[in-house]
Amino acid sequence: MLAIWHYDSPLGGMTMTGDGEALLSLGFDRPSSSSGKLCLDSVTRLLPVFEDTVRWLDCYFSGHAPDFTPPLLLQGTPFRKSVWKILLEIPFGTTMSYGRIAARLTPPDRGFALPGSRFAGSGRMSAQAVGGAVGHNPIAIIVPCHRVIGADGSLTGYAAGLDRKTWLLRHEGIIL
Repeated sequence: MLAIWHYDSPLGGMTMTGDGEALLSLGFDRPSSSSGKLCLDSVTRLLPVFEDTVRWLDCYFSGHAPDFTPPLLLQGTPFRKSVWKILLEIPFGTTMSYGRIAARLTPPDRGFALPGSRFAGSGRMSAQAVGGAVGHNPIAIIVPCHRVIGADGSLTGYAAGLDRKTWLLRHEGIIL
């Protein structure tokens, strides 16, 4: 059974889910898209992983780069997991473009994209494919998809809204 916990951030309420061992999801609440299934199949209970997540979020929102990561269980395709792994490597206060992530996923000496991606065997990886994986990130802020920008420095989509993405980047000292 899943457990859920709520967190009040400066940007609005957030809901996290966990399985007792790891954080499975963290996202901003959306009143119009609440999941009945999540409510029916879960229980509100403060788990140790939620305590770690709250500590991480409190540190982050106080303006500091947390020096730990709560236990995460990222569930997705091998391609999505490889993108999310790169996101976890983007330091606080910095950004990375979709194209740069795509380039990291396509080894120049191999000439093929990551197995399981829609570009496997094509010799390239597209920034659009990376964007799709970034957009399906289940753990907001901790897996910092908000730090991914367009090649020209433009802010592109963010599931929680560009206003939140802008706030998060400015909070980290990134001048837009």
